[in-house]
Amino acid sequence: MDVLALNLLIFLPLVAAVLVWTLPERRESLAPKLALAVGCVVLFAGAWLWPRLPAAMGDRGAGALVGELKADWIAVGNRDGTSEAATTLTNGFVLRFHVGLDAISMPLIALTALLVPLSIWCSFTAIRKRQREYYAWLLALTTGMFGVFAARDLLLFYVFFEFTLVPLYFLIGVWGGPERRYAANKFFLFTFTGSVLTFAGILYLALRAAQIDHCSVIDFDLLRLSALSLKQLTTAEQSLLFLAFFAGFAIKVPLFPLHTWLPLAHTEAPTAGSVLLAGVLLKLGTYGFLRFSLPMVPAGTLEWARVMGGLAVAGIIYGALCCWVQRDVKKLVAYSSVSHLAFCMLGMFSLVPVGLSGSVLYMVNHGLSTGALFLVVGMLYERYHTRDLDALGGLARQMPILAFFFVLFVLSSIGLPGLNGFVSEFAVLLAAFNSEVLGRWYGALGATGILLGAVYMLYATGKLLFGPVKEPAGTPDLSAGLKRDLTLREIAILTPIAILVVVLGIAPRLVTDTLDPALQTQVLARVQEASALAAAVAGGAP
Repeated sequence: MDVLALNLLIFLPLVAAVLVWTLPERRESLAPKLALAVGCVVLFAGAWLWPRLPAAMGDRGAGALVGELKADWIAVGNRDGTSEAATTLTNGFVLRFHVGLDAISMPLIALTALLVPLSIWCSFTAIRKRQREYYAWLLALTTGMFGVFAARDLLLFYVFFEFTLVPLYFLIGVWGGPERRYAANKFFLFTFTGSVLTFAGILYLALRAAQIDHCSVIDFDLLRLSALSLKQLTTAEQSLLFLAFFAGFAIKVPLFPLHTWLPLAHTEAPTAGSVLLAGVLLKLGTYGFLRFSLPMVPAGTLEWARVMGGLAVAGIIYGALCCWVQRDVKKLVAYSSVSHLAFCMLGMFSLVPVGLSGSVLYMVNHGLSTGALFLVVGMLYERYHTRDLDALGGLARQMPILAFFFVLFVLSSIGLPGLNGFVSEFAVLLAAFNSEVLGRWYGALGATGILLGAVYMLYATGKLLFGPVKEPAGTPDLSAGLKRDLTLREIAILTPIAILVVVLGIAPRLVTDTLDPALQTQVLARVQEASALAAAVAGGAP
């Protein structure tokens, strides 16, 4: 049953995308309903898998996988023997369809399963043209996102990682704002260029592993490559491989100064695209660092940790300062992602348990709060057709329900104690202060991001919701059947996120109880072993 649920997550959206795309034109109105039905199935499958993990870990330990499926997908090479039934492969390579969920990937799978149906549902009134193509691309993107987090084969991960570029490119380029084509092209070129270097690193790692293991067949098994690279690759090799992974993952995060594609892509994307980009797709970069860079090239990680910490601190401050001067509220939320994701990187490269745990928790919390802010901004734009802070004001009197949700998600974003953002920010900064790799100055400078975040977020909230009522001429636009305040559908979209913002603020152990043992055994143990090996070499030990 677990295997079925996981494969439903990965393949059902892709099958549904084909069905939606091929709907007759006269049946185009069925596209959003069919897509939402698939989104609900995805949500139920994710909800089924979530409680299965603690039981699996109790039976098989911290590295337990839920829904694991392993099968050869592509096998190229010579077969030993003369019969057609011979199965021993030599002088070739194998790409395996190996998927499964562990405690590191499960929170991100659950986040994706929640945001997908909400993103589809929020598009019902926003997307009026070419609905079949729109929902087909949205469903195809869903397959790519689930595939990335479920993959246990390095090349399979890369296939899904690259696959996500195509649907998002069309979602931005066709249904985006006035500069949609430029934004889509910039997004694609940035991310594809970095990914090519990452692909080169993956190939090198697999080739070296086959050479070290005296194996004539190249495969990309995650655990095998991790074990071989830790003890058999030199520090120089691991440092270069870290840079190769960095090229693809840092652009995806996006880490300063490789962030320049993000604000425009966010601003021009349709609301659902912005929600999934902020909530899930940016996490592909942070997840890549956590899943591959740290455990697979730990010596390289130690070599570059201080540089990564410095880039993270620069991103925290730079992103916050850019937010301060924005007049477009959607662009402000977009730049806030640069700052927030830099917090994730700071916690991760502190290389202490609380930092890694806080980093993953931050990924989930950022996906909830920032995804929700993009939803609210999209609902606002549908009514006023502007996001200019100078053109809007006093909306709390006109739209009290929207104001409630907006203030709640803003407070979550700036880390108000009692809400989800506080726990992860506190954990990240505590880790930076106590990290032997980084140091107190990294934590101190990173903490300024919290102060700056409160300034720009609360300033924008004051401009938008309070003071004299200010609306563009001729508003509200009720041509789409929208009320001035939120409809029941919009309230239903935002309510699940609002509940989780409070629940995870009170009980973060819902995530961390299973997450911490997995991070310790799968990530930190490898970094600590690499550090011990380096110390032994430096001390002249055999």
